[in-house]
Amino acid sequence: MVKVPVYLDNHSTTPVDRRVLNAMLPYFNEKFGNAASRNHAFGWEAEAAVDQAREEIARLIHASAREIIFTSGATESNNLALKGAAEAYKDRGNHIVTCATEHRAVLDSCKALERRGFTVTYLPVDRVGRLDLDRLRGALTEKTILLSLMAANNEIGTIHPLKEIGRIAQERKVLFHSDAAQAVGKIPIDVEDAGIDLLSISAHKMYGPKGVGALYVRSKGRKVNLKPIIDGGGHERGLRSGTLNVPAIVGFGKACALARAEMAEEADRLIALRDRLKEGLLRRLDAVYVNGAAERLPGNMNLSFAYIEGESLMMALKDVALSTGSACTSASLEPSHVLRALGMEENLIHASIRFGIGRFNTEEEIDYTIGRVADEVMRLRKLSPLYEAARRESAKRAGNAERVS
Repeated sequence: MVKVPVYLDNHSTTPVDRRVLNAMLPYFNEKFGNAASRNHAFGWEAEAAVDQAREEIARLIHASAREIIFTSGATESNNLALKGAAEAYKDRGNHIVTCATEHRAVLDSCKALERRGFTVTYLPVDRVGRLDLDRLRGALTEKTILLSLMAANNEIGTIHPLKEIGRIAQERKVLFHSDAAQAVGKIPIDVEDAGIDLLSISAHKMYGPKGVGALYVRSKGRKVNLKPIIDGGGHERGLRSGTLNVPAIVGFGKACALARAEMAEEADRLIALRDRLKEGLLRRLDAVYVNGAAERLPGNMNLSFAYIEGESLMMALKDVALSTGSACTSASLEPSHVLRALGMEENLIHASIRFGIGRFNTEEEIDYTIGRVADEVMRLRKLSPLYEAARRESAKRAGNAERVS
């Protein structure tokens, strides 16, 4: 028997792994010291725990511990990376390049920089969310100081070719930032191999706690300079002031250690569940379209069910937690800017659903979801005159084809 509601919105947030929670618990009351208090054992103990977590996070992305700056999450990391780099390098240029399908934390930061006098180029993508690397090269100018492109898309799961992008950035001596909130812990990320200078991470996307994240800031080779956006005490090498959230940081480190040990095996399992979901729905329903590239996050599947409204489907599926797009914009009825950037028809954008499969999902939950989604899509389509008209037209074309043959 499947326990409902079934949670399939793991791109929005993930449940905290029990092993992560167990690692965090002592730091709420037994080991409650301030990591910046270096005059007594309570502070030393907290500082040691933070150092260990910093090391685990660095290992996961092939960085050094001193290159990890703790933040409140990927949104803050993105803000610090873009605004901090723009201010630090504004004497060299005022041009930033990003992509139309980036997360709002990047796009809105770019809009804020435009209001400060910076120029931003928003690169388009193809029908599955991929970048044209030649177009990327052509967008870089002598005034370009920063290139910001996500590792994997939060709605359609499309993975960008980080190594190729990093090579272009290095050739043109441009800083390369990547929002990797959805990718770290799910697919291998190597900041050295990919030539990444700044990388944003969030713990709650990888079975860690909410409210903590990190920004990787390159210090080896070409050292990256940033202007802080938060002042007040000089914590985190002067880049992010504020008392460190030790319990959350400990959990973040444990989540990274688990990901490093289990990521390959977990990815295989999630791909199998994802394919089971897709094939099951395509068997039972017609006029279903897959959004995004084949090279996608292991647990991601974004589908458009023609002739229905995605919001209506979600309201009908109270026993399955799904999303019509990014959790950060779910309060808005605006169509997904990601799907719009793919050039999709408006009716298919409004008919899209994001399935986010995670560590704790089972085959039984996937099969249950297939049945519930298929039943509700068929029920909603019976109420749609457009669907009936399309079926009649399809049958008519099939009949004409038979007569011609």
